[in-house]
Amino acid sequence: MTGRPIGRIAVTGVGPVVEHGERPAKSVIGEEFEVVATVFREGHDAVGATVVLTDTDGHEHRVPMHRVNAGLDAWSATVGADRPGSWSYRVEGWSDPYGTWHHSAVINVGAGVDVALMLEEGARVLERAVTEVPRSKEQAVTLTDAIAALRDTGQTPEARLSAGVAAEVQAELRERPLRDHVTPSSDLPWLVERERALYGAWYEFFPRSEGARLDDRTGQWRGGTLATAAHRLDAVAAMGFDVVYLPPIHPIGRVNRKGRNNALRAEPSDPGSPYAIGSSEGGHDTVHPDLGTIDDFDAFVGHAHELGLEVALDLALNCAPDHPWVTAHPEWFTRRADGSIAYAENPPKKYQDIYPLDFDGDPQGLYAEIRRVVRFWLDHGVTIFRVDNPHTKPLWLWERLIADVAAGQPGVIWLAEAFTRPPMMHTLARIGIQQSYTYYAWRNTRDELTEYCTELAGPAAAYMRPNFWPTTHDILTPFLQRGGSATWKMRAALAATLSPSYGIYAGYELMERVARPGAEEQIDNEKYEYKDRRWAEHDEAGTTLAPYLRRINQIRRAHPALHRLRNLRFHHADDEHFLVFSKARRIYDRDDVILVVANLEPEHTRDTWIHLRMPDLGLDWPDRFVAHDLITGENWNWTEHTFVRLGPATEPVHIIHVRPEAVTGPR
Repeated sequence: MTGRPIGRIAVTGVGPVVEHGERPAKSVIGEEFEVVATVFREGHDAVGATVVLTDTDGHEHRVPMHRVNAGLDAWSATVGADRPGSWSYRVEGWSDPYGTWHHSAVINVGAGVDVALMLEEGARVLERAVTEVPRSKEQAVTLTDAIAALRDTGQTPEARLSAGVAAEVQAELRERPLRDHVTPSSDLPWLVERERALYGAWYEFFPRSEGARLDDRTGQWRGGTLATAAHRLDAVAAMGFDVVYLPPIHPIGRVNRKGRNNALRAEPSDPGSPYAIGSSEGGHDTVHPDLGTIDDFDAFVGHAHELGLEVALDLALNCAPDHPWVTAHPEWFTRRADGSIAYAENPPKKYQDIYPLDFDGDPQGLYAEIRRVVRFWLDHGVTIFRVDNPHTKPLWLWERLIADVAAGQPGVIWLAEAFTRPPMMHTLARIGIQQSYTYYAWRNTRDELTEYCTELAGPAAAYMRPNFWPTTHDILTPFLQRGGSATWKMRAALAATLSPSYGIYAGYELMERVARPGAEEQIDNEKYEYKDRRWAEHDEAGTTLAPYLRRINQIRRAHPALHRLRNLRFHHADDEHFLVFSKARRIYDRDDVILVVANLEPEHTRDTWIHLRMPDLGLDWPDRFVAHDLITGENWNWTEHTFVRLGPATEPVHIIHVRPEAVTGPR
């Protein structure tokens, strides 16, 4: 025989499970999810199931499961954790003596068969429940009263049976059941992390552009610094973002430096790509002298923390040809047949200014240096790393590095910039990376968004968390190239409500959408030049989406339902160009329910009937509710079937707070 033997009670199909239990399922503090199992036994005797959670201190917590499909013996329970760390869970199947008796007694007593015997057997089952299962005196009274009633021959058999199967007796035994033949599944690992691993609004900017100015007299740029960039943090915090993400801030190589728009020849004033890391001024543990010093970085981080912002830094394991590692450790790079070092390529793109690392020449030495670099930035207040192209490095590197860091600083978060094949994206998540960039930027139709988000919110949510970015410094999709302000609003609103984590790249507020011909990126890519966006002028002129982003983030913070992923539910619209979905979450004694209706072609006015799955909104099918639009402040009466119209004259997206009471008026 191979595999785990079946016990006295069969417990199979336990989930969620990641790679057969070899890696942990993930959640964050307070995030609830379903544990499922198939539990059954031979014959017709009743069975029950319990989830056993083992916390970080080794204490066990039992959660009753309920049968969700009797025909398939399917069981489920909703669980969550109140602290971070390594937990585990298992499912225990057990024979249910009370349930077996209850079923037989109702049939036999009703038919007048073995009445006295059935009632005595019930009394004995309850006696066992009192003596064998720990419970308080108050809890035991419910059962002892039922025992007395079952044996009270002065009452009718029907009355005696009613006492034994009373609702309060059943409730007490659901909470503290009598269990025979308890059979556990294997313990499955479960990693509980801080909430930022799942929920957060990110904002990316290049520090060298914040405070950059073009000298009209000389035609030369003066770049921004970490000190000038720190002033931008106030606006980022005012828009309601949680994380500020910086591309690499290290010295930039001079050998093969790229010019504007990836030109092979750089002008003397061109700053080069910050991803071509390293020069005679230092490498990955150094601040670019043009940006300032490590003290300036510390001041930047300090101001961010004062504003409630976490700082994410790009971990780009690239080296310019003049990086100190190239001379000190030539074994860390790949040599070609002519003796030259191979530069990076991502066909059709070529990166002559970057040497990729070779992890096979001296893996231990290279790992030790990378670990030292990561520790350096952790010591300077970085709490999150956005990992550049992790799929081009060996998986063992990330598995080992993340585990090493977590051993000393378990709250560190890693975001994979992995626009690559699904197996690699999923494996990066399984081995420890908390979040991943996704294909959201290229999912535009209702079918595409529904299918993709259903996948992300389904089984994959046990280990992989999406971070939705409408654009990045390298991505400007044709959909946004063609769209006006309504399109840019819609894509930001969907990113912020479909996914608990989303990101905005600086310039999104200004709808920068002139593409380089034949490419899905800005014609003037900020990787190769400075940008002076003149924020104050746009704020004064009102030519910015900053107020809209601020409102979106206010809504996200105020509504905990948007802090979760697995609660995503889709509804139907007659017009295929509408997307309708909801998220619900119970907080203490109230339900927070958000309903989103989006026109996916917002430059055109469209109308449709939407058809809501009312139970997903916490309502009964005939109910009416107040649809309070959190963008406009308007209120309407909505029902299961509701007519909506969205277009350029309105906001492109309804973000509705569902209030289960009716108001007078239209709709």
